[in-house]
Amino acid sequence: MHEIQINVRVRYPECDPMGVAHHSVFPIWMELARTDLLRQTGMTYRECEAAGVYFVVTKMSVSFKAPAHYDDELTIIAKVTQVSRVRIDHGYEIKRGDDLLATAETTLACVGADGRVRAIPDSIGGR
Repeated sequence: MHEIQINVRVRYPECDPMGVAHHSVFPIWMELARTDLLRQTGMTYRECEAAGVYFVVTKMSVSFKAPAHYDDELTIIAKVTQVSRVRIDHGYEIKRGDDLLATAETTLACVGADGRVRAIPDSIGGR
């Protein structure tokens, strides 16, 4: 399956007063990696939307192992773990060097502009 690694640096506004990255930014970092993973298929999310194809998160789980801190450089690894006719499952690892900070999973459903479930186009990995 497809996989990508991106690097992000923990920014000051992403942290609590103790300099620890807030849990709410982990899904943002995951989405950054996931949209770059889509870009690897040759299509951007903007192009998907223009074609009336949208992906909505229907399920997300994050397991936190260790904190990230202000100015840490992190590696976000995103990979496609399963694709069906209408959904894509992703797995993630968030690391600081060799230290695993979090693992996560998401399920995305493909919908049309009307919000109804539709098949994933072959051009972006549909079956």
